[in-house]
Amino acid sequence: MAALLLSTSLTAEGQGGNIFKKLFPPAEYNQRKDTTSKARKKPARGSRHLQKENEELKARIRNLEDEISSLRSDSLRIEYMEQETENIAVGLTPMDYSPEATDSLLSIWYLHRQASRNTEGTGYNLDSVHFSSNVPDSVIIRRLRKMNSFITLPYNETVRNYIILYSEKMPTKMGQIMGLSTYYFPIFEETFNQYGLPEELKYLAVIESALNPVAVSRANAKGMWQFMFNTAKNYGLEINSYVDERFDPFESADAAARYLQEAYSIFGDWSLAISSYNCGSGNVNKAIKRAGGRRDFWSIYPYLPKETRGYVPAMVGAMYAMTYYKECGIEPEPIHMPARVDTFNITRNLHFRQISEVIGLPIADLRDLNPQYYNDIVPGNSGEYVLRLPFNWTSTFTEMQDSIYRYKASEVFARIDVNNNPANVNNPRYGSGRSSSTYTTSWTTHKVRSGETLGGIARKYHCTVNQIKSWNNLRSTNIQIGQKLKIQQRGSSAAVSTASSTSSSGNSTSASGSITYTVRSGDTLTKIASRYPGVSANDIMKFNGIGEKIHPGMKIKIPTR
Repeated sequence: MAALLLSTSLTAEGQGGNIFKKLFPPAEYNQRKDTTSKARKKPARGSRHLQKENEELKARIRNLEDEISSLRSDSLRIEYMEQETENIAVGLTPMDYSPEATDSLLSIWYLHRQASRNTEGTGYNLDSVHFSSNVPDSVIIRRLRKMNSFITLPYNETVRNYIILYSEKMPTKMGQIMGLSTYYFPIFEETFNQYGLPEELKYLAVIESALNPVAVSRANAKGMWQFMFNTAKNYGLEINSYVDERFDPFESADAAARYLQEAYSIFGDWSLAISSYNCGSGNVNKAIKRAGGRRDFWSIYPYLPKETRGYVPAMVGAMYAMTYYKECGIEPEPIHMPARVDTFNITRNLHFRQISEVIGLPIADLRDLNPQYYNDIVPGNSGEYVLRLPFNWTSTFTEMQDSIYRYKASEVFARIDVNNNPANVNNPRYGSGRSSSTYTTSWTTHKVRSGETLGGIARKYHCTVNQIKSWNNLRSTNIQIGQKLKIQQRGSSAAVSTASSTSSSGNSTSASGSITYTVRSGDTLTKIASRYPGVSANDIMKFNGIGEKIHPGMKIKIPTR
């Protein structure tokens, strides 16, 4: 259904515009304008004439509405047929839609596009507009205090305007955003908790992108957290011809958390740290200097870039509207996303079409959960990449993995050379243009020096921050001077056909005698060890240099016997 509804308004509106031109050509419009003007001057004489014209106009409008409705219906029918063709191609027919398949047709993809196309809340100059509301200031202030936010929530005329904007002027759009938040906010909350940051920071993604993971700004900032290219690279996000981790909700949230953590350490004030996320720490420092060294938000407010001034007030407005949505008459859009998602480590090239056509999982669901992959390709030959699937499809994918990888491999990759793509020749993740199937794996130890960060170390060794965290079982990016980090390095050797393969459980089997296992909810070391004959919980702790405490998403290595 999602795919059916999206293009209709544009089609109907485009053709509707032509109908208006036919109904009201310029000459007739001008004549009507003159007649109306004369009638205004002599209302007594022209009242009957105007009444008659008014009735004719109403009749034409009714006919026009009927014609547009017909156009929309035709457009829906055409797109429905196209969608049915696609569904049948992946093994779905109208007779055998499962609840999961039906839900996928009303997925998050639909809400993303609806929210991005919604123009509610635009067109206002918040520097000059003064909204009115039936809700008294005293009620708003009491509600803000009741929210008990860790981040101070100011209240003044500017903040009041943004609160009214988000809570009263854009009910449909906020309903769509609230629907999206049921899936994305838990991801952000877990990430910010890992870094010891206030959960309220999750609302920044609402201001940045309306929770659209594939949003692209006019300045070419991308993703839900709107990272520019260089900033993203500085924070260890991978960007190349096949992957852009700015679009990955998990990785981009992690980078945003690290940015905000560093910004707070610089300014010591959350309003200033939040402002720097929008305009950069340099512009915030300039504003502080122009304000005579004062370091509170409202003192530097007049000296900030125009688009940044409303950033903190907008965040307060979004928080208020999403907290008191019932009182504001906002109805969250229902979202059809999997309640649980499973993660697989992919180390071979894989196309979404292979998964979809073999096991019947709609390709839209794969894109929803894995928006970081361009062209529907997971370039696993180049390294270990994450694939997220709805939990209820996990066993099917695991059982049919070999068939999936073999299915139409020559066809889906016929025009795509992931390893030898010229755009990737200088990308360390892709080697020097040779097939990554000739990689061998070795390890080196890096001793942390004063002033070093994980981002800088990752750039030095041509890997990502998350890889270093995974290799060393780090829960955050905090590192200490003198700390030793294990770093995986790769070189070429024709004698080795692959550096790693994927086991039937979806975990990565390393050539160095271990299996990488991703900890799931409810796992204990004893329970994990029981799945691998001859391995004990103590073996796993000793092999990884960890204690008994583990958490979901953590990657540990299981020694093979």
